[in-house]
Amino acid sequence: MLVLVAGEGALPHVIKAQTDAPLILAALEDVSTDLSVDLRFRLETLGSFIDLLKSKGATQICFAGGIARPQLDESKLDEATVPLLHRILHALQLGDDGALREVLTIFEEDGIAVVGAHEIAPDLLAQPGIPTKAQPSENDKADTDRALQIMAITSAADIGQGCVVSGGQALAIETLGGTDWMLQSLADNRPKSAKAGGVFVKAPKPNQDRRVDLPVIGPETITAAAKAGLNGVVIEAGGVMILSKSETIAAADADGLFLWVKGAE
Repeated sequence: MLVLVAGEGALPHVIKAQTDAPLILAALEDVSTDLSVDLRFRLETLGSFIDLLKSKGATQICFAGGIARPQLDESKLDEATVPLLHRILHALQLGDDGALREVLTIFEEDGIAVVGAHEIAPDLLAQPGIPTKAQPSENDKADTDRALQIMAITSAADIGQGCVVSGGQALAIETLGGTDWMLQSLADNRPKSAKAGGVFVKAPKPNQDRRVDLPVIGPETITAAAKAGLNGVVIEAGGVMILSKSETIAAADADGLFLWVKGAE
């Protein structure tokens, strides 16, 4: 049986709709979702949560949607989670990918295999190409290359999955606040000295575990990029999921932005 751990956003709805077999729908206590959740749990009760899933016959688990890094209250630890305390504390000191890897390992050690959202809904991954009316200019392509150079460095430090570059200058790097916060911050506080235009490039970290936290964009991403004064959005082919693909392309056309699904070149 599959367990779907729902985070925020539309992705959990898509994954649930793609799953015909019975599933257990779960969520952390502080995650807001309008899905009808079967189980709620806390980080402090992870051990008993896993035990409960095993008792219900769970063999696979999929994490979908945004989940903020939870705070740990050691006073709320239950007996089944106490043996995991050292590993949880260690995980919370790591970057996003390192922390998620540790949590995934805990599930796998208990016989629950981790399945990526893109494995359940492979159509979310777009093929290489530029499906929009607008096309990237040579300057946009140069800015894309520069963003990828920057992200290779930040990825080594397990920081973010996105970067905004204009005129060869980094205007924003995605950190704990995520894509929405980064683009809104740029829209509100774009430096006066920055060149007009620019690109937002989003891709998974080179060595990240793609079964969880694979990047996602949708129509809202395009709208936010337009408000930030950008020329377009670039994503890695096979590495970024697109929600509502036709609506995302339509939003880009409406705002005059390009969407470039960049393959290996």
